[in-house]
Amino acid sequence: MKALIKKLPQELQNIVEVVSSLAHTKNVRAYLVGGCVRDMILGARNLDLDIVVEGNGLEFGVNLGEKLKAKVVTHKRFKTSTVFAEDAIKIDITTSRQEHYPHPGSLPVVRDGLIDKDLFRRDFTINSLAVSINQDDFGKLLDVTSGKADLAKGCVRVLHDLSFVDDPTRILRAVRFEQRYGFKIEPKTLALLKQAVKKNMLINTEPQRIRDELILMLKEKNAQKMLKRLAALTKLSFLHLELKISNHTWKLMHDTSAFVRWFESNYPGRRRLDHWLIYLMVLFKPLSMNCVYAFCRRFVLTKNEEKRLIASKAVNPDLIRKINRKNLPPALIYSLLEPLSYEVIILLKAITKNKNAQKHISDYFEIYNDIRISVGGEDLRSLGLAPGPRYQDIFSKVLGAKLDGLVKTREEELELIKKLMT
Repeated sequence: MKALIKKLPQELQNIVEVVSSLAHTKNVRAYLVGGCVRDMILGARNLDLDIVVEGNGLEFGVNLGEKLKAKVVTHKRFKTSTVFAEDAIKIDITTSRQEHYPHPGSLPVVRDGLIDKDLFRRDFTINSLAVSINQDDFGKLLDVTSGKADLAKGCVRVLHDLSFVDDPTRILRAVRFEQRYGFKIEPKTLALLKQAVKKNMLINTEPQRIRDELILMLKEKNAQKMLKRLAALTKLSFLHLELKISNHTWKLMHDTSAFVRWFESNYPGRRRLDHWLIYLMVLFKPLSMNCVYAFCRRFVLTKNEEKRLIASKAVNPDLIRKINRKNLPPALIYSLLEPLSYEVIILLKAITKNKNAQKHISDYFEIYNDIRISVGGEDLRSLGLAPGPRYQDIFSKVLGAKLDGLVKTREEELELIKKLMT
């Protein structure tokens, strides 16, 4: 494994050397584990390092943060810490541990343990590999569950029969790893997964944990394939009992993905899209507003996420009819699209196939979204208008005139304001 470590990006190699030296100084054992080892063997790019220490992971993380001059976040309950280094590198430091689940779907109760015990508590064999970064056996592979063989076979396998019962979020992770790498969930594991689904384990799991795993899935490059596989296994009823998925859903998701790529290719300087939120909008399109509200509350989305998801319901026949019209004035295009988030506009672009709508939406992103007026409140006050509701009305009319090309300069904006005040 030494050769594979040397194939890591240089910035990661440097961090591994610092960790190895610190472990020696502190007289603790340290190991690369889990996903970073898996991806190292597969040759996949991964800028996150997962490190287990047989010692105090909290203290070790703080010490490493000091060495790297990096931000450290500690999690006392689980005896872990996260170090945020330069170049978007994240280092998770975990105390080697054993764990048990008080009841199905609950968070685990943990206690210290040696590295072998730590590896046996993990989700899948392919994620239970470890590599020593200690100076006496640097690069030695620890493979207590035959994870390397399963990697070679392209096999997703749980470590014990109650794996999906103890932690039902592993159902989502099994699908994510299977589809990400083109693997297969091995037959016994698949049978155990289906049993857990039949017992409604996902429905009875803490919603926030499901939410986090779902978002990770929807952020993946192959999110649509993952969702289709998950839907085939679970019908996605754990998201909402009234959720029904049709071929139209998958076609709309395919079209939406194409327009996401269009946006990111043409407007790289704009705010990055939250892909996962767009895919949720597609999934929830058949649901009522009340059902979407219920989902947001149950899965504890942020206020901003909830607002955008609810706003997707604005993509209705009335809006589509208006945006489909030919030769719309720029001010009207702006008034229709500006209140919507980028995510909702992309959804609208995918839903309507009308060529007029496609041009209006492209023009909005290309031209109108960046137009701003030059005048402000101070200009209105200097013209003798006291602050009040009329300010917004005047600004809207000036912006509309600028969008339609009726005014172009600051002087022309001020002249229009004077006319509007008379």
